[in-house]
Amino acid sequence: MAQADVALSRALGLSELAPRVVQSEIRAMTVACDAVGGVNLAQGVCDTEVPAVVAEGAQRAIRDGLNIYTRLDGIPRLRKAIAAKVERTLGLVVDPDREVLVTNGVTGGLHAAAMALLNPGDEVLVFEPFYGYHVSTLKSLRVTPVLVGLEAPDWRLDLDAVRAAITPKTRAVVVNTPSNPAGKVFTRAELEGLAAIAQEHELFIFTDEIYEHFIYGGAQHVSPATIPGMRERTILMSGFSKTYSVTGWRIGYLIADPKWVGAIGYFHDLTYVCAPAPLQQGVADGVEMLGPEFYAELARDHEAKRTMIVDALRVAGMKPHVPDGAYYVLASAENLPGATAAEKARALLAETGVAAVAGSAFFRPGKGEDLLRFCFAKKDADLAEACRRLKGFKA
Repeated sequence: MAQADVALSRALGLSELAPRVVQSEIRAMTVACDAVGGVNLAQGVCDTEVPAVVAEGAQRAIRDGLNIYTRLDGIPRLRKAIAAKVERTLGLVVDPDREVLVTNGVTGGLHAAAMALLNPGDEVLVFEPFYGYHVSTLKSLRVTPVLVGLEAPDWRLDLDAVRAAITPKTRAVVVNTPSNPAGKVFTRAELEGLAAIAQEHELFIFTDEIYEHFIYGGAQHVSPATIPGMRERTILMSGFSKTYSVTGWRIGYLIADPKWVGAIGYFHDLTYVCAPAPLQQGVADGVEMLGPEFYAELARDHEAKRTMIVDALRVAGMKPHVPDGAYYVLASAENLPGATAAEKARALLAETGVAAVAGSAFFRPGKGEDLLRFCFAKKDADLAEACRRLKGFKA
């Protein structure tokens, strides 16, 4: 290399924050699955059918020329529809003009909220197993995620462990309910315990409730914002990517006290300008026109899919944790060949053509190596084929 090139390579470089490995294990398994023409249960893309009213609404908006920027907080009728939905499903009365922000998915909402409410060096508690984007978003803003392990096999919350993790730098707690990857639905008692801690230590609660309509059996979705004393300190985030099978549309929402929404909206505008305009229109049609039966049927359909994948994993000798919500299953990979979960996932793919994600993607280093995550939000035919292949395999 020429001397000038050497000097240039020393002068230029990645930031301290930039990851040295940029492809996540989830994306890596998707690429590996595509290479063998397998069935992808790794990535939570949710490729079930989009409700016709939602798709047609977006198409009509494009044809009608509704393609320019919207207000930074979203189109008025979607904000009003979200406020009505939240009151109907959670019992929360919110002001659509002062407390609702349409976001680029929950990811965009969390990023903007963290920029507005956290400072570099702050600490935020995150429950483990965790969703990688929560942890990576905090790290990208020089905020320190502090992992608090949930207790397997039912992922019970230990409030004493929460208290032990709090330091003078602790500023907030991230709650994902129902959760990715464990499908844990936090109980009211658990959330009341967290609420008491949050009030005692003056903490924000950032909630990711994107799977709120994927609830099974006797479980119930409870938003931390509904716990007495928590409305002002809860930043509630949810959206429509999963519910309407439009993960690529990036239409989410955030609800918070007006004193926080202005600054959060500023940073969301700075990063994203606004959520996609015609897609906001299509989602608004869905929120306005799809009634309770749609959401009940959504849960019933996915509960049936859950039964399919759980049964197949049991036959395959991969003991599954049966989730109460969301659309993922964590299953034992201890009998699969390989020293790590990533190796075990690739061994399963090579043997069956079914892609799963290494459990280690959702834990601190050294944990989750005997777990794989399977996504069951698939078309029935694809899920049935994956289950057929798994049942023909013995771990």
